[in-house]
Amino acid sequence: METTSLLTYRWRKLWVWVLAMLVVGVLDSCTSRPAANTKQASNTFRVALLTPGPVSDAGWNAAAYQGLELIKTKLGAETALVQTKSPADFEDAFRDFASRGFDLIFAHGFEYTDSAMEVARSFPNTYFVVSSGSTSARNVASITFDVDQATYVEGVLAAEVSKTGVVGAVGGIELPSVKLFFEGFKRGFLSVNPKGRVLISYTGNFDDVGAAKEAALAQISQGADVLIHNADAAGLGVFLAAKQAHAYSFGVFNNQSDVAPDVILASAVTSNALAFLKIATEVKEKRFHAGMLVFGMQDGMVSLVYNPKLESRIPPAALQRARKVEHDLATGQLILAPTILSLPTK
Repeated sequence: METTSLLTYRWRKLWVWVLAMLVVGVLDSCTSRPAANTKQASNTFRVALLTPGPVSDAGWNAAAYQGLELIKTKLGAETALVQTKSPADFEDAFRDFASRGFDLIFAHGFEYTDSAMEVARSFPNTYFVVSSGSTSARNVASITFDVDQATYVEGVLAAEVSKTGVVGAVGGIELPSVKLFFEGFKRGFLSVNPKGRVLISYTGNFDDVGAAKEAALAQISQGADVLIHNADAAGLGVFLAAKQAHAYSFGVFNNQSDVAPDVILASAVTSNALAFLKIATEVKEKRFHAGMLVFGMQDGMVSLVYNPKLESRIPPAALQRARKVEHDLATGQLILAPTILSLPTK
């Protein structure tokens, strides 16, 4: 009888302990908050950036990083950066930042579009902005620069400078945005030299400097004496090939004159930093509307920056013609007809 009472007492004590733990768990679940709400309580504006390559590329990714730094400086935002290694990392990176309460996530590349659309549905309080994206939603925006306007001017300049009538273009991955970039260059070139040739090749990645150099040298062997690239960090290989063969080249996205001052005539520059700051400011002030956002020469977000070291080597008539075309594009007197490549895709 005494043993039975002792066992009953112990079971009651265990049952009271279990109930206490359950009550604590319920209280914890009621008082705890997800990361996003914790962020809201601290009132900190948070912005993240995903890039497909290193921000040290002096081009595409570097331009995005400059935007992130400007947001940090001008808006006092807490910022974070991740370089994704492969498409398998896209969703995880998006979910990580969104679940931690970031207000705005920039993803710098067309390839992030599908993952952004997928993850955005689960995080309605976070805005996702994809560079060169192809679609939009309530909290997903695509930002596009009409950089083909600047590459069109580069094409005009290339046709004026080329002695062989053959020019080359080396790309990384054959994405729609890269193809449109080269299409602008091709159209500008052919507008001056309809019988000229534009050689275009892709290496399959944005990192292999050696592959880009070999592709450029192959084009030079076919007569190309002016080159353009859209290969991010691998673009250095194009500059190396141009220098080796005494050819000219063009910079992209950033002013790349300092990267290869002896071969770069001019750079097609996009004001990523200003565009990113504009978007971030609107998000912070709760007046941002997601959609297909387009920036170009007419609003000062795309321009051509000449290399002062080589500008004197450009014949005055060629320089005058290129600047006239740029002026006409910036003022709306010249409007590039849309191509199949420039039409939105579903």
